[in-house]
Amino acid sequence: MNDLFNDPAAKLQGYSAQDIEVLEGLEPVRRRPGMYIGGTDDRALHHLFAEVLDNAMDEAVAGHASRIEVSLAADGELTVTDNGRGIPVDPHPKFPDKSALEVIMTTLHAGGKFSDKVYSTAGGLHGVGVSVVNALSSHVTVEVARERTLWRQDYSRGLPQGPAVKVGSVANRRGTLVRFRPDPEIFGASARFRPDRLYRMARSKAYLFPGVEIRWSCDESLPRAADTPAEEVLHFPGGLADFLAATPANRPQLLPQPFADRVTLEGREGRVEWAIGWMAEGEGSLSSYCNTVPTPEGGTHENGLRAALVKGLRAYGEMTGQKKAAQITAEDVLGSAVALLSVFIREPQFQGQTKEKLASAEAARLVENAIRDHFEHWLSGAPDRAQDLMSFVLSNAEERLRRKQEREVNRRTATRKHRLPGKLADCSQTTADGSELFIVEGDSAGGSAKQARNRNFQAVLPLRGKILNVASANAGKLSANQELSDLMQALGCRTGAAYREEDLRYDKVIIMTDADVDGAHIASLLMTYFFTQIPGLVRDGHLYLAQPPLYRLSAGGTVVYARDDAHRDEHLRTTFKGKQKVDISRFKGLGEMPVGQLKETTMDPSKRILLKVEVPPDANGHTARIVEELMGRKPELRYRFIQDNAAFVDLDAIDV
Repeated sequence: MNDLFNDPAAKLQGYSAQDIEVLEGLEPVRRRPGMYIGGTDDRALHHLFAEVLDNAMDEAVAGHASRIEVSLAADGELTVTDNGRGIPVDPHPKFPDKSALEVIMTTLHAGGKFSDKVYSTAGGLHGVGVSVVNALSSHVTVEVARERTLWRQDYSRGLPQGPAVKVGSVANRRGTLVRFRPDPEIFGASARFRPDRLYRMARSKAYLFPGVEIRWSCDESLPRAADTPAEEVLHFPGGLADFLAATPANRPQLLPQPFADRVTLEGREGRVEWAIGWMAEGEGSLSSYCNTVPTPEGGTHENGLRAALVKGLRAYGEMTGQKKAAQITAEDVLGSAVALLSVFIREPQFQGQTKEKLASAEAARLVENAIRDHFEHWLSGAPDRAQDLMSFVLSNAEERLRRKQEREVNRRTATRKHRLPGKLADCSQTTADGSELFIVEGDSAGGSAKQARNRNFQAVLPLRGKILNVASANAGKLSANQELSDLMQALGCRTGAAYREEDLRYDKVIIMTDADVDGAHIASLLMTYFFTQIPGLVRDGHLYLAQPPLYRLSAGGTVVYARDDAHRDEHLRTTFKGKQKVDISRFKGLGEMPVGQLKETTMDPSKRILLKVEVPPDANGHTARIVEELMGRKPELRYRFIQDNAAFVDLDAIDV
C-alpha cells in the first residue's frame, strides 16, 4: 500500500486530460440510455412512444388539438400524428442556421414548456423527451403542417439527414407527424413494439382528457390479444368515470355508484379529476396521472387523495357519533377500492426523467382541498350510502388492528415453543390427517367428551359458555377474548388472509353442543366466528356440526335415540308402534349423558352423524348479508328480518 502512494509513476500512469471526454449533442443519450428512459428493456422501449404521445396530448390539453392518430406498421415503425399547431420550423434566434424543429429534435433541454407562456399545464417539462426518441431511433421522420405548408426532416440515430425541407402546400392539414423505428443497436435486434401495450397506453390517454379523440390502428398481421382491435376511435366524454366503468366487473361492488367528479382549480392552477369505486372484497388499486403522464410510483397528488378521504370519513363519523372513525387510515379506506386520479397542474416536479413519481409539494394541498369538500357533500347527501361505506371501512380498520396484534404476538413468541391451551385434551396423533377436534361447551361436557373420545385421533377443547359474537364486536374485544384465543392456539392456523391450511392441526373441526336451543345458539356463534374470521377453514371443508341426541327411547330390549321432537314422534309411530309403555328420557346436556352413550351416539365415527358446514361459492355474498343481518351490529336489521319472516314460523316447533 505504501508503494502505491509513494510511487510517482503510479499516480500518473493511464490518467490525463486526454482521458476526459466531453459528450456533445445526443451522444450522452446513446451512451447511457438508462439515465433518460430507465433502461433498454421492453418497458423502456415503450417509453419512447409515451414521450411522443405526451407531446401530442400537451397540444390537446392546451386546446390546440382535438385529434391524435397512432399507427403501428407491420415492420415495427410507429407513427403519431396530431392536428395541433405544429412544431415551429422558422430559424431559431440562438441558432440562426437551424430551424426550431431541428433544435428541438437534436438538443437536450430544448422546448416550449419551461414556462407557462405556451402551455399552462404540460407533461413534457425537461425539453428531453422527443430528442431522446430521436437519439434512440434508427430512423425518424418529422412532418410539420403550419400555415398551409408542409415541411419534412429526416434523422438517423439523432443526426439530421439534411435541413427541414418544404414539401409543398396543404389545404386541410395542420399539426405534427412523428414516425420512428427504435434502434436495434440500443434495444436489440428482437425488440418490437407490442400492439396490446400501445393500445392500452393510447386508451388511457383518451380517458384522461375527454376533449381529445385518439384514432388507433395497427397492421392486421401483427400478433395481438383478442381485446386489442386493429382499428378503433377512442373518445370518452365521461373521463375517469368511463374508465372506472370499463374496469372488469368480476367483483361485487359495495356501493351502486362510484364517487367521481372533476374540479377546475381557481385561477390557472389546473384541475383535478377522480373516480373511486369500492369493491366488497378483494384487493384494490390506485392509478394516478399528472398532466396525462402515468405516475405508477404515486407521489404527492396521491397523498392528497388519501388525506381527503380519511379526513372526510373521520369528520362524518364525528358528526354522526361514531367514535371509532378516529382510528381510520388510508389503508382502511382504499384497501379494496379501485381508484383513479388525474391532476393537471402548472410546472409539476417529477422524480427522474421517466416521471414515475410526482414530487410537487403543492399538489397534495390542491388535491386534498378539491376532493375533501366534494367527498363530505357526497357523504352527507346520501346517509344510507355513507353508512354502508363507514361500516365497511370500520370493519377494515378492525381487521387491520387484529392483524397488527397477531404480528406482535407472533414476534413475541417466535423463539418460544408453540404452547397449547391448558384446557385442550390433545390427541396422540401428530399429523392432521384423520384427526378431529371437538369444541364443546363447558367443563362438564368437556369431561364427558374427554372420557368418550378415542385418544389416538380425537382432541377435545371445552369452552366456557357462549363465546363472543364476533360479528358485532370490535377488534379490541376480539383480541382480548380468552376463549377465542385458546381456540386459535389449538387450531394452529391464522385468521383472515393469513390463514394457512397446511398449519391447521386437525382434519375435522367439530362443533359439539347440546341439542337444545342454547346449544344451537352457541353453535351459531361459533359458525359466525369461523365464517367471518377463518373463512378459508370453512371453504376447505374442515368444519362440521355434531348431532347429539335430545331423547332416549326404550321399551323392552329396544333402545333408540332421537335428535328432536319430530324424530322422537317418528320413532313412536314406527319403532315402538303398538307398544303402550315407552320410556322417554330427555338429556339435559352432553355433560349429563353417560360416557358410553355419548361415545355411541355422537363421537364414534362408525355410528355418529356429522353435518358438514359448506358455503356454495356463488352464495358467499348472500350468506355474508344474512350473517350481518342476524349477527351484526345493527339491531334494526334483525328486527326487520323478524317482521318479514314471522308469518312463516311454526309455533309448535319453538323450543321455549
